[in-house]
Amino acid sequence: MNKEFKAGRDYIGVGGGVLIFNKKREVFLARRGKKSKNQVGIWSKPGGSIELGEEAMDAMKREIREEHGIEIDIWGYLPHTDHIIKKEDQHWIAINYLANLKKGESKIMEPDKCDKIGWFNIKKLPKKLSRTTSEAIDNYLKGNYIKL
Repeated sequence: MNKEFKAGRDYIGVGGGVLIFNKKREVFLARRGKKSKNQVGIWSKPGGSIELGEEAMDAMKREIREEHGIEIDIWGYLPHTDHIIKKEDQHWIAINYLANLKKGESKIMEPDKCDKIGWFNIKKLPKKLSRTTSEAIDNYLKGNYIKL
């Protein structure tokens, strides 16, 4: 029997995301679309999986460029998130970063993975946030990050 193993389900997946700020200090979030790996309909900071042989920061820049068409400057590192999604029988380790928008206009480039985007005041966020996003925001607001 030939079985394809899946990250997050058959073994712990490794991915990450970035809290991206614009010049108004608003945060960029995306709502997970119907073909997302998990948590459909939940708002999240952008990011994705890290590929074999790829450095984490490079993966985040690549994912954000591919999914939203923007370039970022990563300037901080937040604590990781143990993202255990019991309802979906998944387990991920999420590496979390802070960045500023460098250039480009945010857009939805993969509509099955993301169905809505927006820039939000950090004090007025959508109600349904992923754990990786709410933990990252809490750590940022408490000053629990390393400036790179």
